[in-house]
Amino acid sequence: MKQPTQQPASRHTRPTRPAALAALAGVAAAAVVLSVAELIGAFFTARATPVIALGSTFIDFTPPWMKDFAIATFGTNDKAALFVGMGVTILVLACVLGVAAYRKWSLGVAGVLLMGAVIVASVVTRAGVKPLDAIPSLAGTVAGLLVLRLLVRRLWRMRPWPEMAAGLAFKEPERPATSRRDFFMATGITVAASALAAGGGRLLSAARSNVAQARGSLRLPSPAKAAAAVPAGVQSKAPGVTPWLTPNQDFYRIDTALSVPEINARDWELRVHGLVEQEVRLSFQDLLDAKLIESHVSLTCVSNPVGGNLAGNAKWLGMPIRDVLAMARPKDGADMVLSTSIDGFSASTPLEVLQDGRDAMLAIGMNGEPLPLEHGYPVRMVVPGLYGFVSATKWVVDLEVTRFADSKAYWTQRGWSERGPIKTMARVEVPRSFARVPAGRVAIGGTAWSQTRGITKVEVQIDNGTWTEAVLSAEASVITWRQWSFDWDATPGPHYIKARATDGTGELQTDKRADPVPDGASGWQSVMVTVE
Repeated sequence: MKQPTQQPASRHTRPTRPAALAALAGVAAAAVVLSVAELIGAFFTARATPVIALGSTFIDFTPPWMKDFAIATFGTNDKAALFVGMGVTILVLACVLGVAAYRKWSLGVAGVLLMGAVIVASVVTRAGVKPLDAIPSLAGTVAGLLVLRLLVRRLWRMRPWPEMAAGLAFKEPERPATSRRDFFMATGITVAASALAAGGGRLLSAARSNVAQARGSLRLPSPAKAAAAVPAGVQSKAPGVTPWLTPNQDFYRIDTALSVPEINARDWELRVHGLVEQEVRLSFQDLLDAKLIESHVSLTCVSNPVGGNLAGNAKWLGMPIRDVLAMARPKDGADMVLSTSIDGFSASTPLEVLQDGRDAMLAIGMNGEPLPLEHGYPVRMVVPGLYGFVSATKWVVDLEVTRFADSKAYWTQRGWSERGPIKTMARVEVPRSFARVPAGRVAIGGTAWSQTRGITKVEVQIDNGTWTEAVLSAEASVITWRQWSFDWDATPGPHYIKARATDGTGELQTDKRADPVPDGASGWQSVMVTVE
């Protein structure tokens, strides 16, 4: 019997799970886009890199409820959470583009070009960014497209030819063979090169920037008006309560800047304009030469929930804003100052607040050292008594004297209030919620604030019992927070601890619960503990 002739095996075999490999090709191409842009972006502004530009654009269009949710959920890690979310989104989109390019190259090209257009649009619309700053994104997009083409072609070469699959008797055209091993090797080399390029870009950026070194060598001048001496006994007697003076590294940071602006103090300039008799421009040296004031001021974020930790107390050094406005001489009818950061953030501050006796200042120092970069170096605003979203502009470069009726600030445009006076609040810090404590004497303690009005009383309630006055720590001033303590004879079982404060005007902290939007949270904090 004649044996059937065995057909030679094709040199080209169908790749296992081609969609998965195509998705991997898309991921590698996306890595090239980001890394090439990062490398070239080292010679441009940090806001020109795709991740920073896309993230900043996302923040700009974030509705207030989502911002509030992110801060309430992640606190000061909200930016890290945003980067993780962006990374997952980019990963998914890259996989989709890879599969689309494998199945139909024109779709892949269209997708990559559309993504590149979105990135470029995000870059060129950032504050302080020039059209040439789009070059890193354009270069990254082109490089990513070339790499995607290279990897997808390798996948195509792994497919069987249609003629062979149909059993047609003509010779398969000659073409280079590609194996899975070749594909994975090319992909691995691409990813490794991308990692090196991204790392090199960061190193170049660090090497080209001398802002940190300049800050480290800056020597702050002595103030014309030193901060009042802090009286003894400002710290709560309850162990575990936060320090009365917040260290710089522990001070909360909530802002819209994904990349900390790096501003050379020698190049910094503040423009004061708008409804003024005389436009004023100040250099950093002008601030150093001015009659500076030093003051302990507590700041609070409007997104701070009841019992939250988005508040801090520091010693600030700066030029009184009232002195700056006196130079400009605001015109009649003006009632607001719109302050703008170098990254485009803006805040609306009532004009009268900046001209009264409170220590509102253009701060250059924090706790005895130049402002940390992440807290606004070289210059930021500090205004006692107002939430930060209407007063505490970091990296400030512009003050426009205007009217509330004519101008809207960053968060005002997104549904938050125009003016943001800080509400009276008492916070229970120890014991923490859901803590288990031994029966007997238990120390309860915390912090209360009502900036510009001061705190005159804090009361504690156990379960639904009577309100009992806590022991107030010494008061440094009405523009700083005040700590308190309370000794409790705890009995076994679950218990609820509440606290409330009374401000210097005699007004009791409201028990009405309100969310942070639009003008700050309110209500009495309740902490549940178990006594064993």
